[in-house]
Parts: sequence; structure tokens; C-alpha cells
Amino acid sequence: MEKYFNPEVETASREQITAWQSERLVKTVERVYNTVPYYRKKMEELGVRPDHIHGIQDLRLLPTLTKDDLRDQYPYGLMAVPLSECVRIHSTSGTTGRRVVAFYTQHDVDLWEECCARAIVAAGGTKDDVVQVCYGYGLFTGGAGFHGGSHKVGCLTLPMSSGNTDRQLQFMMDLGATILCCTPSYAAYLAETITERGLRGKIKLKAGIFGAEAWTEEMRREIEDSLGIKAYDIYGLTEISGPGVAFECAAQNGMHINEDHFIAELIDPATGEPVPYGEKGELVFTSITKEAFPLIRYRTKDICILNPEKCSCGRTHIRMTKPLGRSDDMLIVKGVNVFPSQIETVLMNCGYPANYQIIVTRHKNSDKIEVQVEMTPEMFSDSLSEVAGREKELVSALKSMLGIYCDVRLVAPRTIARSEGKAKRVIDQRNLYKQ
Repeated sequence: MEKYFNPEVETASREQITAWQSERLVKTVERVYNTVPYYRKKMEELGVRPDHIHGIQDLRLLPTLTKDDLRDQYPYGLMAVPLSECVRIHSTSGTTGRRVVAFYTQHDVDLWEECCARAIVAAGGTKDDVVQVCYGYGLFTGGAGFHGGSHKVGCLTLPMSSGNTDRQLQFMMDLGATILCCTPSYAAYLAETITERGLRGKIKLKAGIFGAEAWTEEMRREIEDSLGIKAYDIYGLTEISGPGVAFECAAQNGMHINEDHFIAELIDPATGEPVPYGEKGELVFTSITKEAFPLIRYRTKDICILNPEKCSCGRTHIRMTKPLGRSDDMLIVKGVNVFPSQIETVLMNCGYPANYQIIVTRHKNSDKIEVQVEMTPEMFSDSLSEVAGREKELVSALKSMLGIYCDVRLVAPRTIARSEGKAKRVIDQRNLYKQ
């Protein structure tokens, strides 16, 4: 079985990686300065010219970008090549504002698909595998990235897209899918359905590559146990390319960032100052091989930890933890920073399924957080007093984790809507009360 898709790159020395990054950064900065007026203006505001950048040690001289910059320059303001050289776009959902549109040349598509191919091979994929892609196709990057990556490995690719669970299961069984690619919440839903229908013995899955939303180690173990697979994490974002910016190997000890294409930094989200390895910070990416839409020092808002040590798998590229939260959408409740992943950890450690919602409201200048949690069928048969006791136990466990009081309401099995895409875990209604 193959271990690496590109062994020369994936096991390169730290010195070689730094040399690649420095050379490519210098060329990228010079190119965007000359071709993208918006970049040139931001650099000139800081008194920075391309000849000031000699390598990655000078990265901090450059201005950062945020999603607001991308929205302001929608659609063509950050393009670094003529439109005639572009072959594709992808886009964010636009649910929080004006859409962000990313452009790709054929070269960009090829490199992105190689990154996804590395992830598939790291999950044990070979040309003998059948990859079932249940991420959405279209403007969303998930389906397209894994589709192309699967082709590069030589796998039989099932371009299922999201939804239509009956058809998903039929093809999974009939065509013997061995690697599943989808959101973790949809993987959990498929696992639940497979168990309910008694289909476990007809499923040949060996691995799953899950991303596009936050999930915990507890949820990973539940999916692995219920499907009999090894579950791998993957990271990406539309603005940078899509899935495959970083991926997990069999060690499951952090996701390897494809450093020949991206430079990763960690900064303090409040001050912008660098954060050392081993400590939490906001992840910032610089694209160094993209032609159409290269972003320099793009603030992802994802909070993580970086580890530069060589992995036991032999890969030398720096590893990132799964996002531990976000600097922009973490909940601040009664002055306390609350990440949904903390709540999920408590629920799953207490034996509850990964079907819950967090509802935050404000009344008379006081925040209130309620966690609605599905019971298992066994719990649902308990008496009202037993249910009340379970709610009280969860309240105590959440108080211990978060440091604040949460209301808990246990609801009947299958009460909370299932997701065939990204699960909607948080409903923050406090904006209803703003003046």
C-alpha cells in the first residue's frame, strides 16, 4: 500500500521546505504587487515594497487580509491573472455577507487536486479503492476537490454529492465503497441509518475523510466504532483553495499542512503578534503557488496549535491541530469564551449522541444558554424523574467545563433535524434584542 503520494516533497528536510517557501514567497509578493492594485495599496500604506521581502523571515512585514477585504473586492479585485486564464470559480455560501469568490487557473486546479490526493493516500487510499464523495458539488469546494484528488490517485470515484441517503447507501453497498468523504455530521447520520437498518455487514468502508465543520475526538471515536473505519480529519477553506490545505495521516496526531503550497503562521487574534509553536493562536495562511487568486497573510479566524516536529509517519511538513474554535464566532456568554466543541466533548463523554443544538438568548441584558440534547432510545424509556436526574448531571458537567451555568433540555430521539451538509449547532438569537 502506498504511504505517500509525493514522497520527495512530503518527507523533505526542514531546510528544503524553508528554501521552497522563501523562493516562492518572494516571487508571489512581486507578482501581486505588480498585478493587484489593492495589494499594492495595502503594502504601500505600510511602506513595504517587494524588494523588502527576501524570504519567509520577512513575512511579518506584509499586511494581513481578512474576509472583509475579499468581500470589498468582490468579484475581481484580487485577481492576479487575466480572466481569460481562469477555468473555474468556487464560492462561499454568503450567509454572513457578500459572497467570497475564488478563481482558479488550470495550474491551480491541478495543484489543489494533488493536495487532496495526498490526503486520500495518507488515509490508505490506492488505485484499488472506491471513493464515495458525499460533499456538495457546485460552488462548494468539497465535492470538486475530492473528486479530482480521487482521480489523481486512480481510485474509482462515486460523485454522489450530498443528500439522498437511500441512494448513498445503495451505491455504497452495490459498488463496494471503501473510502467515504463527507462532513462528520453526515457520516454520523449515515452510521446511524446503517445501524438502524442492519446494514453494517454489507458495508466495505475502511476509512473516512471528514471535514468542513468542527468535530471532536469523541465524535471521531463514535463514527469509527459505528462504521468500523478509521476516520481522518482534513482542513481547507474556499479562500485558500478548498479541502487539502492540511490533512491527517494514520498517526492521527495533527494535520500535515502542504507547506510547499502554503505558509502557516499563528498570531494573537487581538494584537496580531506572533504566537510560538505549542501555544494557541489564530491561523494565518499565505498562498505561494496559486496563480489566479493568491492570498497573502490571510486571517482564517481558526484557533489552533502548530507542531513543527517530524511525525511518526515520516512526513516532515508542519502539523496543525484541528481547529479548537474560532476567534470570530466563538460564543461569549456572561463574559466567558465558549466553544461549541467544549459542549460536544461533555455530551459525548456522558454517552449522548452527536445530535444537539446550542441556543443563546438575551433577556434584560443577561445572556442565557440552553443546550438541547437528543436522548438515546434507551434513555427515552426512562421515567420523568430519571430524565430530570440526567439533565441535572449534564448541567453540572457543563458548569465544570465552561465555568458558567447552562440550561439543559433532553429531547426525544430524532427530534433535532439531521444534516446532510454542515450541521447547524449554534442558534444565537441575541441579535433579536439589540437596539
